[in-house]
Amino acid sequence: MWMPGGTLIDTGDFYGAGHNEMLIGAALRERNREDVVISLKFGAVLAPDGSFIGFDTRPDAIRNSLAYSLKRLGTDHVDIYRPARLDPSVPIEETVGAISDLVDAGYVRHIGLSEVGSETIRRAAATAPISDLQIEYSLLSRGIEENGILAACRELGIGVTAYGALAKGLFAGSVGGTRAMFPRFQGDNLVHNQRIASTLAEIAAARDVTLPQLAIAWVAAQGEDIVPVVGSRTAEQVAATVSSNGVRLSADDLAVIDSALADSEVRGDRYPSEQMMLLDSER
Repeated sequence: MWMPGGTLIDTGDFYGAGHNEMLIGAALRERNREDVVISLKFGAVLAPDGSFIGFDTRPDAIRNSLAYSLKRLGTDHVDIYRPARLDPSVPIEETVGAISDLVDAGYVRHIGLSEVGSETIRRAAATAPISDLQIEYSLLSRGIEENGILAACRELGIGVTAYGALAKGLFAGSVGGTRAMFPRFQGDNLVHNQRIASTLAEIAAARDVTLPQLAIAWVAAQGEDIVPVVGSRTAEQVAATVSSNGVRLSADDLAVIDSALADSEVRGDRYPSEQMMLLDSER
């Protein structure tokens, strides 16, 4: 089901081991392809049981991954193509250079990056034009404001696709299931972080919006170069996400939110320690 007001589809060729691309391809057949922006991640390598076993962003692997993605999506190009994470065994210049060749060939419109630090961003941008960085950015994950990543993007004219606006579900009241693997959803960390969410929910209610709407609107208010992207499993969730487009936060609203967060720093890392070590953005 397609919701009015939504034009960006963010996905990865490893989501559902390609099944997600097939679902998107079926939906695209009912739309004008040029009305939709497809942002596609690649590079994660899966075992037959679906478990993650590493990254591969060598040029041949990139070309092979895109060939299968285009087939599953039923399109002749993707709008943004990006490695899901930095492959430590492949220089970023080599990865970006391979995508640049695909841009020249017409299979890719723009080059993106994901979860990389400012030094890697600069090296990539020196190789070929970079359009977008995808990275976690939310009311509870504001590291890019301080570690030079956001500054580098703005200096180089690179947009930001911000994922995690709902704090991995915390702002939507979802704390169970696989979230238990994340430090922010464990023990005392969770209790503390839920208190922060409750405070923000009160601010949202005073403005007659939901906490998810407030959280998404806050990300959107951080600059025209930042676009929030939110994962959804149902049509109802998609509709709720799109409804945040109508929420506008004033300077006073933003000041109230910042004041509420000033004395309540989030507890726990974004990911488990073994995953944090894979993030170039955290080095």
